[in-house]
Amino acid sequence: MLMLERYIGRHVLGAIMAVLLVVVGLDLISALLEQLDDVDDTYSLGEALQYLALTAPRRLYEFIPLSSLVGCLIGLGLLATHSELTVMRAAGFSTGRILLAVMKPVLLLAALALVLGQFIAPHTEQKAQSFRALAQSGGGALSSKYGIWHREGPLFIHINAVEPGGVIHGVTRYRFAEDNQLEWSSFAVKGRYDDEQWALEQVQTTRFTDLGTEVETHEQERWSSGLTPDLLSVIVVDPVDLSISGLWSYSAYLEEQGVKADSYLLAFWGKLLQPLAILALVLIGVSFIFGPLRSVTIGQRIIAGVVLGLVFKFAQDLLGPASTVFGFPPLVAVAVPIAICAGTGAWLLRRAG
Repeated sequence: MLMLERYIGRHVLGAIMAVLLVVVGLDLISALLEQLDDVDDTYSLGEALQYLALTAPRRLYEFIPLSSLVGCLIGLGLLATHSELTVMRAAGFSTGRILLAVMKPVLLLAALALVLGQFIAPHTEQKAQSFRALAQSGGGALSSKYGIWHREGPLFIHINAVEPGGVIHGVTRYRFAEDNQLEWSSFAVKGRYDDEQWALEQVQTTRFTDLGTEVETHEQERWSSGLTPDLLSVIVVDPVDLSISGLWSYSAYLEEQGVKADSYLLAFWGKLLQPLAILALVLIGVSFIFGPLRSVTIGQRIIAGVVLGLVFKFAQDLLGPASTVFGFPPLVAVAVPIAICAGTGAWLLRRAG
């Protein structure tokens, strides 16, 4: 029986990995075509490829649930097509044992997804965004369309690129008076966080007076700001690209400031419950093999898996904004599709016997 479990697990895991590689590969090719529009004298093709390589862990993380579902349908479906599942059940290998054999490799993938979502993908995604912004900025003020804006009282700040570890590039600051008149603007080529302050390098400041403008240049300048490297690492990427712990801590910070953190809480619960989502999708995939998709072709199984995965994703995407509009917890928006998927799969398996 242990040999049969390994045989099933090997087929399912192989199919999942093949689907994952194909889907991520197609996504990377699509992203490369988009990046080609940005390739110019400052942003080369090699830099575009390096950016895509840094985003690969994030893309891998995003497609694990869909690949697990489609791969399960293909791997287990091939065994069903060749009547191997029928022979196994006739020999006393129950449906529950088959489900357990499938879930073992899937649990490894779910653990991999947790590791990617917490430790690897957030770090590489921040490096990717910083690398692209720095490459496209050319070192100029406000020259990068991927930079970030921030406001601190009367000071408006634009940063071209943020590197992990407390290094910023292309820092432009504008200070306005109470009558909304521009008092001064400043551009620093680079800044490093040191002793709870930013040490700016190669700073050029233009002051606006009634008599005209005055330009000052400094090799270094100390700048006290509420922007810390931890805060910048959150601001620079989308909520879905942050780590689980980072999402939770930043959500708590926003709520302490009286700011709604629904988008960050949605991303937090989505990442935390992703292993359950993977298991629920695989459960309904297994139930389809013993039920509605028992005697269909591989192509039909792939289409069914993709459609089911997209419906699951769209359900979570629709319930997310609905939680903000109707006021129910973001946890509900994430958990309801998972519960429905798992319940449907369990019901279909019971019917299949």
